[in-house]
Amino acid sequence: MLNRVKNNFSRLLPFGLNLRGLNGLFIFIFLVAVSCEKSLPTLDGINLREWKDDKNGCAGLREKVIDLVIQQKDKLLSLSETDIIHLLGKPDETELYKRSEKFYKYYFSSGPGCAGSGKKKSITLRFNAVGLLKEIAID
Repeated sequence: MLNRVKNNFSRLLPFGLNLRGLNGLFIFIFLVAVSCEKSLPTLDGINLREWKDDKNGCAGLREKVIDLVIQQKDKLLSLSETDIIHLLGKPDETELYKRSEKFYKYYFSSGPGCAGSGKKKSITLRFNAVGLLKEIAID
């Protein structure tokens, strides 16, 4: 009885695959999918732990690396929202715009809620509707 079920099932598989071939196909697809994962870029000279801990730039740690961020901003282009959050942490401000565009803002210094009232310097990241970073502006 079991052999008859296996034989009937095998006839339904495309390209003459049997169950063993089907397992191999799934393993191959899994390996290809895992190996295609891209790694996040490295931002040279920037301590990302300090960056993430300096919310709104209040501690002034982000302010020290403004020039390094500006020099390496092209490394961030075309990253997804998820990649940016893994790399830089949650944004200080988020704005949803028309056509599903999003803006993330990270303050280098004197962001909202900081004790000092100096000039607010920030980086704004614009994501398109598909969630990829398309534009970077330094304010």
